Amino acid sequence: MRYPQGGGLTAERRVFRERIRLEAAELFAVGESSAVIARTLRVSVRSVQRWRKAYESGGEQGLRSGGPASLPLLSDRLFAVLEEELAKGAVAHGWPDQRWTLSRIKTLIGRRFRKSMTLSGIAKMLNRHGWSHQVPARRALERDEESIAGWVKKTWPQVEAPRRRSEPTSCSRTRPASR
Repeated sequence: MRYPQGGGLTAERRVFRERIRLEAAELFAVGESSAVIARTLRVSVRSVQRWRKAYESGGEQGLRSGGPASLPLLSDRLFAVLEEELAKGAVAHGWPDQRWTLSRIKTLIGRRFRKSMTLSGIAKMLNRHGWSHQVPARRALERDEESIAGWVKKTWPQVEAPRRRSEPTSCSRTRPASR
C-alpha cells in the first residue's frame, strides 16, 4: 500500500507481506493451486502467480523482501542538519525575506549537501518529517475584527444585490420539430 505522501511500504508492512509470501511457498511445496492459495491468504490470484514464478526460479530466497524500493537522498542525520539550516532562516542564507519556498530549500540542499532533488521530492521529504506548508497571514495592524464582523452583518446584506429567481424566458431553447 502506498501512502499519499509518496512513500512505499513501512518496515512492518514489508515484514508482514514477506511472511505471507513465505506461507505461499509452503503451499507451493504441497502442490496447491494458485486459486486455493489466493483464497487462503486473501490475496489476488495474479500475486500468487508472480510469487510462484519467483519461487520456481529462486526458491524461498526469491520471495524474501528486497528492502525499501529506494533510499532517501538525505539520511536522517543529514535531514537534522537541514532542519538546523532552515531554523537559521532564509535571510541568513542570503534571501531578502524569511520565507522558505521549495525552490529556496532545493538551492540550500544543493549548496550544503551537493545533492539535487526535485521540488516534489523535497515536498514529500518535508511532509514525511512532519513539516507542512504554511501561508503567512498578511493583515494590516489597524485591522479591527469587531468592525468587520458588524459590517458583514449590517451593511453587506444591503449592498448585495438580491438574487433573481429563474423564470421561463420567452425564447425557446429547444430545436423546432423537423417536418
